[in-house]
Amino acid sequence: MISAMPRKKPLRPPELPQIPNPKIQIPSNIQISILKIPVSDSPKPRDLEERTFLFAQGIREFVKTLPRTMGNTEDVRQLIRASGSVAANWIEANEALSKKDFLLRVKICRKEAKESRLFLRLIETNAATDGKREAVEAYELTLIFSTIISKSGGS
Repeated sequence: MISAMPRKKPLRPPELPQIPNPKIQIPSNIQISILKIPVSDSPKPRDLEERTFLFAQGIREFVKTLPRTMGNTEDVRQLIRASGSVAANWIEANEALSKKDFLLRVKICRKEAKESRLFLRLIETNAATDGKREAVEAYELTLIFSTIISKSGGS
């Protein structure tokens, strides 16, 4: 025999009170921070994400002006990888899950900036591009990352 069991009512979440949605007038001279886009080409002094991006971008512009030799081909490949790695690892450092992870990423940034400096020195230049090599800021980024590491307790 089948016994009839009483049916249970399905559980419903409690009713939430309705909050009135007033129309809010936003003055036209106020910008919402999510929609802000950098307008100028010069980054803020402490905006390392933008600065490392501009470094990688500057490297790419610089290598377009170099003479195409066998040695430059290999060195330019390494230089482009190292400069992009500085920017990518800084983004990862900003998203670090712990202080230890942050320090590791910043140390990688410093290592890649040093590697960029090496390949900048190795690249063969001509008279037109020789002065541009000095304008690239691989050395300054190395110093910045070294300062961050020492102030964060790393060695």
